[in-house]
Amino acid sequence: MKESDEIDDDHNGGGWTQACSIFSSSTHPICFNKSTRQSFKVELDSVNLLDSLTQIELEMADLVANKVGISFDDNTNDTAKNVFDLGAFVGDLTFEEDAGSDDISLEGLEQELEECKNYDVVANILSKGTKLREYTKGVENNIRQVELDSIQDYIKESDNLVSLHDQIRDCDTILSQMETLLSGFQDEIGSISSDIKILQEKSMDMGLKLKNRKVADSKLAKFVEDIIVPPRMVDIVVDGEVNDEYMRTLEMLSKKLKFVEVDPMVKTSKALKDVQPELEKLRQKAVSKVFDFIVQKLYALRKPKTNIQILQQSVLLKYKYIVSFLKEHGKDVYNEVRAAYIDTMNKVLSAHFRAYIQALEKLQLDIATSSDMIGVETRSTSLFSRGREPLKNRSAVFALGDRINILKEIDQPALIPHIAEASSLKYPYEVLFRSLHKLLMDTATSEYLFCDDFFGEESIFYDICAGPFTVIDEHFNSILPNCYDAIGLMLMIRIIHHHQLIMSRRRIPCLDSYLDKVNISLWPRFKMVFDLHLSSLRNANVKTLWEDDIHPHYVMRRYAEFTASLIHLNVEYGDGQLELNMERLRMAIDDLLLKLAKTFTKSKSQIVFLINNYDMTIAVLKEASPEGGKIQLHFEDLLKTNTSLFVEELLLEHFSDLIEFVKTRGSEDPSSSSGSDKPITVAEVEPIVKDFASRWKAAIELMHKDVITSFSNFLCGMEILRAALTQLLLYYTRLSDCIKRIVGGSTLNKDLVSISSIMYEIRKYSRTF
Repeated sequence: MKESDEIDDDHNGGGWTQACSIFSSSTHPICFNKSTRQSFKVELDSVNLLDSLTQIELEMADLVANKVGISFDDNTNDTAKNVFDLGAFVGDLTFEEDAGSDDISLEGLEQELEECKNYDVVANILSKGTKLREYTKGVENNIRQVELDSIQDYIKESDNLVSLHDQIRDCDTILSQMETLLSGFQDEIGSISSDIKILQEKSMDMGLKLKNRKVADSKLAKFVEDIIVPPRMVDIVVDGEVNDEYMRTLEMLSKKLKFVEVDPMVKTSKALKDVQPELEKLRQKAVSKVFDFIVQKLYALRKPKTNIQILQQSVLLKYKYIVSFLKEHGKDVYNEVRAAYIDTMNKVLSAHFRAYIQALEKLQLDIATSSDMIGVETRSTSLFSRGREPLKNRSAVFALGDRINILKEIDQPALIPHIAEASSLKYPYEVLFRSLHKLLMDTATSEYLFCDDFFGEESIFYDICAGPFTVIDEHFNSILPNCYDAIGLMLMIRIIHHHQLIMSRRRIPCLDSYLDKVNISLWPRFKMVFDLHLSSLRNANVKTLWEDDIHPHYVMRRYAEFTASLIHLNVEYGDGQLELNMERLRMAIDDLLLKLAKTFTKSKSQIVFLINNYDMTIAVLKEASPEGGKIQLHFEDLLKTNTSLFVEELLLEHFSDLIEFVKTRGSEDPSSSSGSDKPITVAEVEPIVKDFASRWKAAIELMHKDVITSFSNFLCGMEILRAALTQLLLYYTRLSDCIKRIVGGSTLNKDLVSISSIMYEIRKYSRTF
């Protein structure tokens, strides 16, 4: 075909040129956009480059064939030889100088062939010995055929390409329009962004202004609310009754008054000039009105038989804000209210306590007088002394007894005088003392808390209670100098201590100084009365006190009861000064008791007198303190010593010969004369043995009767009798041992009383107690 021949003759890509001319002709009006044109240009450049390389290869092959004279013949090649032999293929590369070889350089050819031997196509071509020119032409023809086929494919798709071109052009147009539109949008967005920034700044500025206006509005609204005087407030303050609503209105008025007084900016405002006169009028009216109201309520406290605490709690505390209002906005009027309340309560409480004390005085039971001392004789009377009750009816002077119960009932309600008087009851003064101070504590607690709550001032209490304190002090100062009841004084000291603990638990300090003052006044009086008891023992007249009676002396009983009472009252307190004073009292009673004992003519009576008094004292002290204190141990030692003395006296009275012999000769060797003038003989011992055998039972019976009649305490007497019989058994045992050592002593065995017989007799008397 002609067209094909023309393309074959056009080795440098004429087919591509024609194809391009077809697409660019008027019959095929194809328009490519920029990217499409660039793609086609790259493809054409690639084909042209391939053609150029192929031409160079062909020229090189021709040159090599001409130089070495090698022809490639498919029939002459050894088909069995598949390995490429560079030496056989190239041969000896010696070229003669030829003008035609000046432009061709074979330098590096061997290296390039060596590199190409790994390519299967090149190796296959070289192994077959095909001529490069022919092979190249075959390849070129194949390429051209492919090119023609490709061109035909392009021609067949020309309509589609034209359509595609139109679409691309339309798209290009649309994209161009969109580009223009988007560019416009971008410009508009930039402008809008600037506007938004401006609006944002304006918004922030407006927000700040709004915030400031709100703050200003809030402050202004509060200012208006705080400074304005509503008509309703005026009506209530001027014409309203004092009730809960009135109290709330007072609170509103107080806030407004504080507002205009505290804030310096308000004082300079023009609005205040209009409102301040009205506020001042309202303040004066409110102060005047609530003053009259509260004073009227305070005067109600003066009415007889008024329950002050109920009135305070149920009425006055409801209006405590009135006092706060007066305190803040009517200081002078507040001071008047304060003074009126102090004066009212001072008089009311003073009158109440005075009446209560007068009623209590009618219930007082006199316990002791100046004559009721330990060492004072019971029968002592004088021309000017009043008749006194017998001691048995006045045991409470020295014995604590049931009086200790007052400390167990320390927190009981105060006495109601008219009930006790109706029952004809009388009480020791410490009972009245506790009742009076119980009432004082309860009243003080209530009043202190009320003053703190109602007035907000604790100091008012001390002004109010100055009168009641004076009334109580006057009463106490009249009682104390005439009080000689040491037990009662010590009970009052303990009562004050318990009252201090109660007030401490209540956490009410208002009575601290008063209770301390009372306590300080009680101790010196107790010490003075105690010293009077001590002096009564030291200065006692033994002759007037002595009674021919070996039983416990009433002075010793007084001492024992008095000491036991003080020990009992000191158990939980451990007062060292009190213990020292009781030791002094013990020394005084020891001296007096010995003096009284010496008035007995018989030694045995003296000892029995001492034993009875010591035993009685120990028994009384044990009731107060079962563990035993220093004083009790002292008397127990004295009792033990005197018991030993009495045992000896009792045995000497009935078995003097036996005891004398045992003490003088019982320890000697009967066969030796070194210890005495002569050795012990049967004749010397026989009378003693026979005498004992003849009357030992009768003597023991006499001893038993003697003990029974001598000692007030039966148990103590039996203990002493047992000690005496035990000692008798020891003496007789020593006598029996001595007889066994005497020469011929066995002759006395028939007269000796067996030890078992004596033991039996001792056990017989032991069973009686």
